[in-house]
Amino acid sequence: MDSTQLATVALAIGALLGGGLAALVLLALRARDRARVEASLELPDGTRSVLQGMDEVAVVIDASLLIAAASAPAELFGMHEGSTLPGDELRTLVRTARRADRPESATLRLRRGVELRLVTARASIITPRLALIVIRDITEHERVEEMRRDFVSNTSHELKTPVGAITLLAEAIDSAAEDPEQVRRFAARLSAEASRLGQLTSRIMNLSRLQSADDLTELRDVSVDEVVAAAIESQSIAAGAAGISIVRGGVRGAYVRGDVQVLTEAIGNLVANAVAYSPQGAQVGVGVKADESVVEIAVTDRGIGIPESEQQRVFERFYRADQARSRRTGGTGLGLSIVKHAVQRHGGEVELWSRPGRGSTFTVRLSAIEPPENTPIKGTRRTKPKKQKSKKKAVRDGVRTKGDLS
Repeated sequence: MDSTQLATVALAIGALLGGGLAALVLLALRARDRARVEASLELPDGTRSVLQGMDEVAVVIDASLLIAAASAPAELFGMHEGSTLPGDELRTLVRTARRADRPESATLRLRRGVELRLVTARASIITPRLALIVIRDITEHERVEEMRRDFVSNTSHELKTPVGAITLLAEAIDSAAEDPEQVRRFAARLSAEASRLGQLTSRIMNLSRLQSADDLTELRDVSVDEVVAAAIESQSIAAGAAGISIVRGGVRGAYVRGDVQVLTEAIGNLVANAVAYSPQGAQVGVGVKADESVVEIAVTDRGIGIPESEQQRVFERFYRADQARSRRTGGTGLGLSIVKHAVQRHGGEVELWSRPGRGSTFTVRLSAIEPPENTPIKGTRRTKPKKQKSKKKAVRDGVRTKGDLS
């Protein structure tokens, strides 16, 4: 082997040794970087900015369960940067994700202030020492789902009563075909149950429409006088049959923005409720107050009243304060629920004052608007109509109007 060949071999060996040494150095550097990353508690670039832009609760925690970064909503659940992750269930979820080396999810109850909230939590590992937890509050979603299930269940139960009664009465009419008197009696009851079924179906549809996401479509400037007069007129027959007078008082000429049909049904339901729960010969008052910003429509009765423990429930669907009276009057238990949703859809509120044995007052508050141009405005003075009804006739008709409530 000559000198040239020896030089070539030596050069090749040197290149191999140099390449191996370089590879060893590169591997050592990578191992050092990997060890540094595994031991590092530094957040990846952009993590803090992403968290600040999130509407959900999100926190990054280190291996010792300290919060390294948090989104703004996390503070509502007591999660602050630099504090320890609260809640044993959340800590267990993070440990499970670390052991499995994959994202883990769970449904938990976490405390937000003084109340417990139902949440879904998902823990993901973003570096060997850092984990990300994203929490979504599903309390309202679950509440709506529960309301939907209750609504379907209650509706099915309520519909069974008139449907079953109609079926039995139809069989009774068939059995009594040879007895005209019995047929007439059963037919009258059949008609009453059919009317009750129709009323219940109509109210369920109205309530569903009010609870839908669609906006009210028939909005216009609405005269409160028109709404109150129509509501009283709709209950005049029932009031007259019970010997109850309905007194209209307060200011005149107030206007609101809304759907006249929806508002009329809401106030009509309050008047119907007052008539149904008032003793014979009593008086139901419908009063209106208004200023530049708010119109108040109050419906007052001197009936049985509502215990304080039940006042929060009277606006629930199918809830009846007096079951026996509701059965006698054919009440559906939906009237006050319709009132609440109708008023809320108009941006207003409804309040209840009641004392057992002294009666109840339901007050609807709506935003006032300026009356349309060329509309005469009447004040609180008593306005004398062209032709007054006699007191006896007013009681018989179930309606009596006054300038002010007594």
